[in-house]
Amino acid sequence: MIETLNDLAQHTDYSLMDTLHRDPQATEDGLDHEPREVFSGHYVPVKPTPIQDPQYIAHSKTLFSELGLADNLAESEDFMRMFSGDLLQLPEPMSKVGWATGYALSIYGTEYYQQCPFGTGNGYGDGRAISVLEGVFNGKRWEMQLKGAGRTPYCRGADGRAVLRSSIREFLAQEHMHALGVPTSRSLSLYTSKSEKVQRPWYSEDSRSHDPDMMVAEYVAISTRVAPSFLRVGQIELFGRRARKEEHLQALEELKQIVLHLIEREYSDEIESHLSLEEKVLLLAHAFRTRLASLVADWVRVGYCQGNFNSDNCVAGGFTLDYGPFGFMEMFDPEYQPWTGGGKHFSFLNQPNAAERNFYVFCMALQPLLASDEKALAKLYEIRDDFPSLMQVQMKKMWASKLGFDSYDATLFRELVTLMLQTSVDYTIFFRELSSIPNDIEALKKSFYHDISDNITLLERWEAWLVKWRAYIVSHNDVEYNATSAESREALSQRMKGVNPKYTLREWHLVPAYQQAKQGDYKLIKELQDVMTQPYDEQSKDIEAKYYAKKPEAFFEIGGISHVSCSS
Repeated sequence: MIETLNDLAQHTDYSLMDTLHRDPQATEDGLDHEPREVFSGHYVPVKPTPIQDPQYIAHSKTLFSELGLADNLAESEDFMRMFSGDLLQLPEPMSKVGWATGYALSIYGTEYYQQCPFGTGNGYGDGRAISVLEGVFNGKRWEMQLKGAGRTPYCRGADGRAVLRSSIREFLAQEHMHALGVPTSRSLSLYTSKSEKVQRPWYSEDSRSHDPDMMVAEYVAISTRVAPSFLRVGQIELFGRRARKEEHLQALEELKQIVLHLIEREYSDEIESHLSLEEKVLLLAHAFRTRLASLVADWVRVGYCQGNFNSDNCVAGGFTLDYGPFGFMEMFDPEYQPWTGGGKHFSFLNQPNAAERNFYVFCMALQPLLASDEKALAKLYEIRDDFPSLMQVQMKKMWASKLGFDSYDATLFRELVTLMLQTSVDYTIFFRELSSIPNDIEALKKSFYHDISDNITLLERWEAWLVKWRAYIVSHNDVEYNATSAESREALSQRMKGVNPKYTLREWHLVPAYQQAKQGDYKLIKELQDVMTQPYDEQSKDIEAKYYAKKPEAFFEIGGISHVSCSS
């Protein structure tokens, strides 16, 4: 059991800093906090800027247990000091300097340079995310990264801070997604400052404005997120662009090094070390394609919308990262988009297409490594071009599982989508109620946002769909299903409930949690953490009444609840 920071130090192993190139223009002491172009190197050593007067809010007991950390460590003075940004007093062999990384930006497959203050793309990267530890715990490598730890060379003039509101959202979302069984970065700890505030644009109470309509002073916070690595598609893309354009003499070599590092960090169980570079690159493309398609299908399964699924927010390890303008859909809408700046290209049911564009960018970044091998290059293009068909297979499997089927039926599914849209149903509640194998639509009405009692035609169509749904279960399940057998119905119900969660992280539950947290009251955060880490379980009647409920009508179209800006 790791009970002290000295114990934690014995697990350190900084593979990224030990094997990759640092920016040759970086400072030795890590005091590198002004925006500047970073032309080469895989990382920049940066010293975090500690938040003032740190205070403990929460930690993930689940992750602490996985890592072998004692729970009381989270509130110890030296642990809290480290994970609120102060590395000065760390024991050896811990590094007293963290690191930030650069990446490129592609939006829906189109390369962008203009958001970079220098117009070159050399200013994109971790503007406020600083990794502070990499180590091996119980045989598994993890990297720990502080979000909101101050400015880096990539900050583009921003203050490098995260605020309490967005930090609470990310902390709880990562806990929830892991419990849902969706690959994700993990939450380790959450600390806030008792005194330090920053100004942010946000919404006034009950505002129906599309964009924030006021400036507010918010307490800063630092959340620590944990993952096997934080290597992004945009990161590989940056080095791919440099190699393609021959921007400096080491460009191709740096691309090769970071791709091999990605394989070592994320795919070592799937790609053998003795293979040639060309074989490794092709296996990487194939493995990432599988992970990415599966991930996005999982997002749709649980109603999650990434909101801003650029290449820099797409992780090359195939898990969820960057809980900025995200949201969990409530009323079913294929075009649901929680972020006011996101557009339809990153909306709920367009996420498979956005994933395809990111995968295209990833393959483009790998091309320079295969330029001298026409056969390998042709194979890479084949892997790339097969993404849509694989994505479609994953989506069909996912929809079939939500409906309790072993095989997908397009007609039945299209009829359901039409009914869900015409009736305005709550996505999570509908599929959970369907998982109880209802005989009629009475149970499903719990998910309807509008009373359809007087709409005889719609009622009849729902009843007809349910009849067809039950008939399909009987005739198309690999496991024999007997509709008259209570045992058979229960088995199917449990299988469906393992796919369709009962609880989802709704924005109108989060708002009072971070509003109370501003006053120093963290009880609701802990309650949400408890509920949302058991999303498939039946919980108490009080919890069900509070959290298994449709979005109140008063919250529709309200800024900060129905939609959010990218401000954090």
